[in-house]
Amino acid sequence: MKKLKLVLAFILCCTFALTSSFLVVGCGGKDYNKIALNEVTHSIFYAPLYAAMNLGYFEDEGLEITLTNGGGSNVSMTALISGSADIILAGPETVVYTNQEGITDQPQVFGQLTQTDGSFIVSKVGGEFDITDLVGEEIIGGRAGGLPAMTLQYAIESAGLEIGTGDNQVNLNTNVDFNSIASAFENSNAKYCTLFEPNASNLVAAHPEYSIVASVADLVDTNIPYTCFIAKESYLNDHSDVAEKFLRAVKNGYNYLKACYEENRLEDAAKALIASFDGMTLADLEIAVEAYYRIEAFSPSMIMSEESFNILLEITQNAGMLNGNTNYSEVVNTEIATKLAV
Repeated sequence: MKKLKLVLAFILCCTFALTSSFLVVGCGGKDYNKIALNEVTHSIFYAPLYAAMNLGYFEDEGLEITLTNGGGSNVSMTALISGSADIILAGPETVVYTNQEGITDQPQVFGQLTQTDGSFIVSKVGGEFDITDLVGEEIIGGRAGGLPAMTLQYAIESAGLEIGTGDNQVNLNTNVDFNSIASAFENSNAKYCTLFEPNASNLVAAHPEYSIVASVADLVDTNIPYTCFIAKESYLNDHSDVAEKFLRAVKNGYNYLKACYEENRLEDAAKALIASFDGMTLADLEIAVEAYYRIEAFSPSMIMSEESFNILLEITQNAGMLNGNTNYSEVVNTEIATKLAV
């Protein structure tokens, strides 16, 4: 619970600082078809979003997207609360934290993009991998309180392993910021880390002695509402039509990439994404798209169910980040995504 308070204190402090730095919209009012979108990180794990952007699906809906990168769910949530972002793509654990803190104008999930962990375990030793190989070793797993670190902890403990620094324990390092994992791994004695694509493949390309040995999704083996689109309750009440257009564009991106995957047209999928990933080749993107569709990373309906929300709570409580219950209906809005499922 102490960690939760630190996370919330960070969000509130940053909110004050950011709110002071942003100008009020002029007399002409805000054009709500121009959406400020903040993503928690930039990853092929969010491929349907980038496909929608690059294929013109947002323009088809009359929307204009300005994309910024938060580099962590806590930073993205700060952007939403401060008003510098209309919508964020982040871990749904953040809406649970804000709900327990009693934030005015509650942020709500209105569309689920991914339904499993999207990180991969990178190893400095290579070879066949089993989760028991982590015993006695350090693995850099992201920031405490973030869903990547909490999901990895859940996978480790579900396998009957204990987290700690002893010889018979797994040393789960949660002291590294999300965007700093690769560099910290390179400059440490840790033998393992978790990274999303394209970061995992880029790190292995830079260090041929490294290898990607497993996906965390395979270790958890259950659906998790992992990354979601979140907006303030007032925004969803007052501009549900805009939110619906937004989700429809993303869903069209999902459908396009799914067709490419099922019809073995991975090069077409890669072409739809390459504008969003400077420095990556079509071949790299094909591998990443195939990997994420293979593990069924994306949510077909974009509706976060109460059952999956309860799994999220279980993972968060297991990590010691929650004290008390959170009402599903207070933090999840299914009305918009349900319209698109009809």
